Amino acid sequence: MVIYRNSYSQFREDAENLRLADIVIDNFKELLNRKVSPQEQRSLKNSLATMALVMGSATLPADCGVSIEYNLPHTSRRIDFLIAGENEEGHRNVVIVELKQWESAQKTAMDGVVRTLLNRQERPTSHPSYQAYGYKRFLSDFNTAIDEKRIQVDACAFLHNYQAKCQEPLLDPIYAHYVELSPLFFKENAAHLVDFISRRINRGRGLEILYEIENGKIRPSLKLVDAVGTLFRKNEFFHLLDEQKVLYEEILHTPITEEKQVIIIEGGPGTGKSVLSFNLLYGLLKRRKNVVLAAPNAAFRDVMKSRLKGKEVRASLKEISDTLALDALITGSGIFYNLEANQFDVIIVDEAHRLKDGSAYQYRGENQIYDIIRAARLAIFFIDDRQAVRPEDVGSVKNIVSIAKAFQVKPSRHSLAIQFRCAGMEGYINWVDHTLQIKETANWDSWDKAAFALTLVDSPHELYQEIAQKIASGSSARLLAGYAWPWTAQGNPNGEIDDVVIEEWNFKMPWNSRSSRTTWAIDESGIDQIGCIHTSQGLEFDYVGVIIGKDLRYDKENNRLYASWDDYKDQAGKKGLREKQGKLDQLVKNIYKVLLTRTMKGCYLYCHDREVQAYFRKRLQ
Repeated sequence: MVIYRNSYSQFREDAENLRLADIVIDNFKELLNRKVSPQEQRSLKNSLATMALVMGSATLPADCGVSIEYNLPHTSRRIDFLIAGENEEGHRNVVIVELKQWESAQKTAMDGVVRTLLNRQERPTSHPSYQAYGYKRFLSDFNTAIDEKRIQVDACAFLHNYQAKCQEPLLDPIYAHYVELSPLFFKENAAHLVDFISRRINRGRGLEILYEIENGKIRPSLKLVDAVGTLFRKNEFFHLLDEQKVLYEEILHTPITEEKQVIIIEGGPGTGKSVLSFNLLYGLLKRRKNVVLAAPNAAFRDVMKSRLKGKEVRASLKEISDTLALDALITGSGIFYNLEANQFDVIIVDEAHRLKDGSAYQYRGENQIYDIIRAARLAIFFIDDRQAVRPEDVGSVKNIVSIAKAFQVKPSRHSLAIQFRCAGMEGYINWVDHTLQIKETANWDSWDKAAFALTLVDSPHELYQEIAQKIASGSSARLLAGYAWPWTAQGNPNGEIDDVVIEEWNFKMPWNSRSSRTTWAIDESGIDQIGCIHTSQGLEFDYVGVIIGKDLRYDKENNRLYASWDDYKDQAGKKGLREKQGKLDQLVKNIYKVLLTRTMKGCYLYCHDREVQAYFRKRLQ
């Protein structure tokens, strides 16, 4: 979707008559049903007026094309400015101009990341050249018109309020690679920007080029498929075993037709759902399918993308790591609302039990299962019914089957049983289910304690020491806790303030930082912070130390574990459940099952409530 598209002559007329910004603002309301804030309106008017002056100096042909606020398909990103036309040799060109209102910036030690003032607060953000080049690569990687119609794409960034300094941070050598790929122009460089545009576009037929881009099919390029393949081929984590391989081949050879299909794959913790889902993503890309992998949990997505781009392969992946490709291929679950039917060939959903209903924050639809089935010819759901942790989590096998039926589809169902986590100890998983009173299980009291140990410790300090020692010895390990302590209010230095406080032991630690919440599991600072369900679900470690808070209590007389509404601090997690004790019990127990099964080799456990600690000790004996 594009907010404004016109010939240069009409663009110039709209600008000269001072109506250009008003047209763009009105189109936001009409096309996106979105109100533009006063601050955004000022920014738009400033940027568009400046670009009108620049383009007037470039003496562009009247029939070159101008596109403003072009939405990149499958993403929430928009390209500020596109100019299309031909050069002197008759080659078809499009120039991307990323516009920034910035007046200053600071360099960071992070690749392609700077700090600048955004919404009255200094924040890390992409370097403008990195961002512009990413848009260029996205078009080249996904839009078939770019390759088939032989359209050359160039990109640059224009900071029209920014006066470059003597030792300009944005031109620091650490950003040189991105500035070379996508030039950066400051306030005093407007003439250079004019030259950059003029050398690429001095003939017309621009609207024709813009229409071709906007109507190009969305399909991965061969170059992108090869780059993603490099990520998988050099990463042993994504190797398929036994039943994973069989199911992978069966799904890969499923014909994708105009008739909708739904596949449900069930599996408990550590059964290899994520490894299979990511392999299916790559396998379908190789077959040039328009495929995307959706995961509701941002922490899971970011850690998996980081794992995919591990340090050992990063050097050979400059092309892929410089693009928005992985962000477009591995995305959240809320982007499918209001899309056209069958817009994707395949949508793969990992952690489908976390799909949301209309009560979820910032989700505008009614049910994400419905959105996904509607938007795909083939929808694949990886799910564990016992990992839903909030009332808004509607991703259950029952709901998927019901909604598929509304589309006249009978889902095919499969299951994964091989246990890759908890040292392959199915007995330990059964013990967790049985002990948390989630379900009665067979074989709940027999697993090889020498191969996988659950150790009940006597204090939170001992818990911390055990995990710190595992990290010091080279293992991956983290402290996790139930949501039994409130978080520091938004805007405060979260990650530094001690939120998790156990007074009787004089134990104090912060929750994981909001600034790194999606990568907390792999950040070095993670050892000094405690993770929660939302930053650990779907992930795994060699060892975990779990604190069961007072949100889980034990009724000794009735031998019953139950959730304490007052002590469970996740406001969204307990919304509407004060009078629904059974549902609250189920969700809190699910949380602790998830936390207790994040480990490959061993788990350390401390219970804040003495009765619960005694209950677990008895169960271990």
